[in-house]
Amino acid sequence: SYKSLMEALVHGGIANDARVELDCIEAEQIEEAGVKGLLDRADGILVPGGFGDRGSEGKIAAVRYARENRVPFFGICLGMQMAAVEFARNVCGLEGANSSEFDEQSPHPVIHLMETQKGVDRKGATMRLGAYPCALREDSLALRLYGKKKISERHRHRYEFNNGYRDLFSRHGMILSGLSPDGNLVEIVELKDHPWFLGCQFHPEFKSRPMDCHPLFKGFVKAALQNRQAEREVPRIKVART
Repeated sequence: SYKSLMEALVHGGIANDARVELDCIEAEQIEEAGVKGLLDRADGILVPGGFGDRGSEGKIAAVRYARENRVPFFGICLGMQMAAVEFARNVCGLEGANSSEFDEQSPHPVIHLMETQKGVDRKGATMRLGAYPCALREDSLALRLYGKKKISERHRHRYEFNNGYRDLFSRHGMILSGLSPDGNLVEIVELKDHPWFLGCQFHPEFKSRPMDCHPLFKGFVKAALQNRQAEREVPRIKVART
């Protein structure tokens, strides 16, 4: 259900004293028709969480559109993972890069099941569930938005960023701005040369409230407001989902 996600975007509007127009797009539609017409009037693009590979290439196309056209982008859980795959393919030049969830034979599994979770067959046992702490990097968008270096956020996922690609991603301009306190897990990614591009491995929508908007949603809606087309009063946020 995307109910809490949609509500969090409305909270972002309240926090910015603005109404937000939400336009949900099936990611499979993007696969069939391409981004033109579907995304070209977006003031912000959000790719939410989810499981399975349905629409995954459409989500990757939405990420690419946001990155190349400098449209504010917010990726949550699977959305962050798709941002990593898009960056690997189209910025780092890693042909065939993917999440091992979708392609176990990928030559570049930039998202993979953590080693500690392989071979665990108890239901839910491979899933990272509940609240986990995260340390934010100095001079990052995440730190500016949260206003503090240590945060705690709620997780619900099986796959993680593959640490074998950290150096390559960093060299090409991706900032790994949020890490688990031991430095082992990548929780937040950003792009250096982009007005507002952030992906998080957790679900910030679970902690947002009407009068206490989550800082990431507040920041994303603010960026969409600043980016909105001159003739439009209300920012239009496109949500590419399955």
